[in-house]
Amino acid sequence: MKKYLTEFIGTFFLVFIICLAVARGTDIAWLAIGAGLMVMVYMGGPVSGAHYNPAVSIALWLSRKMPASDLLPYFGAQFAGAVAAGAAANWILGRAITPSPSPEVTAVQALTVESLFTFALCLVVLNVATAKKAAGNSYFGLAIGFTVAAAAFAGGPISGGAFNPAVGVGTILVSAVAAKGSLANLWLYIVGPCIGAIAASWAFRVQEADA
Repeated sequence: MKKYLTEFIGTFFLVFIICLAVARGTDIAWLAIGAGLMVMVYMGGPVSGAHYNPAVSIALWLSRKMPASDLLPYFGAQFAGAVAAGAAANWILGRAITPSPSPEVTAVQALTVESLFTFALCLVVLNVATAKKAAGNSYFGLAIGFTVAAAAFAGGPISGGAFNPAVGVGTILVSAVAAKGSLANLWLYIVGPCIGAIAASWAFRVQEADA
């Protein structure tokens, strides 16, 4: 139970920070998001592995770094945390905050950005948090947090910058229920990250085989 509670808490604060930082309209929202994830990773890493992202859980499961029995409970905790954070942010801000791709890009381009940066995130997590050669390191939280910060800065304006199905599902569902928002972009933030997670698990297996 402590693992699932940790996943709920970590995902809640990740999504809550995203919503409030984006709502401020500041140019450094990416920094707050990356820093927020970093501290949550240090908080929960020793307990649950600090996934806070169904795509990361998929990548670890495919790489045999987490048991299959944990996969669905982790999903449940992550999505519940994201929905709770989206609802809390909606109540505080008086409006829903959801990711959406730039109108200047196609759906395929947005999907590619979501896939590539999720690939990067999952591959970083696998290498700094699960690989034997990196066991016991103290930099795993920095590496993971700054990967998301870089992704949010570079890719956020293009795809909407979820790189996490929980972020997309939690915020978009709250918007749909609370403000009759659209579900049209939801698939981007599920399919893209899942593609990235699968690709990262394959790349990590190659890296481990060559280690």
